[in-house]
Amino acid sequence: MRTTISILGCGWLGTELGRNLLKKGYIVKGSTGTNSRYNELEFTGIQPFYVRVEPEAMVIDYFSFFNTDVLVIVIPPARQENITDIFPAQIGKIVEQIRQMKIQKVLFVSSTSVYESTNKEVREGDEGIPEKPSGRAIIEAENILLNRQDFQTTVVRFGGLIGANRNPGRFMAGKKGIPGNTPVNLIHRDDCVQILSQIIEKEIWGEVFNACCPDHPLKKDFYSKAAEVSDLPIPEFSDLPENYKVVNSDKLIKRLEYTFKYPSPMNYLNELQAWDFRI
Repeated sequence: MRTTISILGCGWLGTELGRNLLKKGYIVKGSTGTNSRYNELEFTGIQPFYVRVEPEAMVIDYFSFFNTDVLVIVIPPARQENITDIFPAQIGKIVEQIRQMKIQKVLFVSSTSVYESTNKEVREGDEGIPEKPSGRAIIEAENILLNRQDFQTTVVRFGGLIGANRNPGRFMAGKKGIPGNTPVNLIHRDDCVQILSQIIEKEIWGEVFNACCPDHPLKKDFYSKAAEVSDLPIPEFSDLPENYKVVNSDKLIKRLEYTFKYPSPMNYLNELQAWDFRI
């Protein structure tokens, strides 16, 4: 019997993951909260569902979306006040459906924002108290899922996402006075998709993984190069100190025996230059 995967949040990352899983022979259901994305999903072969998760309730067209073997949650916290209350409440509503439909396996897309910037390398278990409310909301959401005994959750903490249609040259083009001597924690969408797919294929559950490029160039080097290959104004960096963290992904690499397509974000920029990338 073919395995069914439901992806809650088919945006820039979730849709690409769905396409990849379809090629591997899985049945894929995908959710969106907008009508335009709903129509786009239909053309990919992903079975489209309308789902909007609110703290008080879930707005959904068909609850058969949750009739699945694996639920992948790809919904970041929205930028709004009280996010430390709202996002965990949203996850709580999702848990209600997981329990009701007796889903056994959950894959939660998290973020390295759960780590404090302590000017050192961080590994799984070094979370501390994140500076941003979004980071605190995400780590609480992780705990809600990981502490459940009636299903298994694997959490993947991605660094900053780069890749198709996300030109990093635009992030800081023309800006001035930016502290530039801090390392970046980035990952390409292609690697994100392969990592999530391999976790599902290899059935690695009940784990927490960091997922970033193993190489961490300085902010000034990466974003200057990104602007250069995109014909955008080069940002001006300062030597002012800035708190940072270096996210270590050794656990993921060892457990999955994973080889990054883009071991450094600079590899991606070199590829863009080779293709005369312009956005």
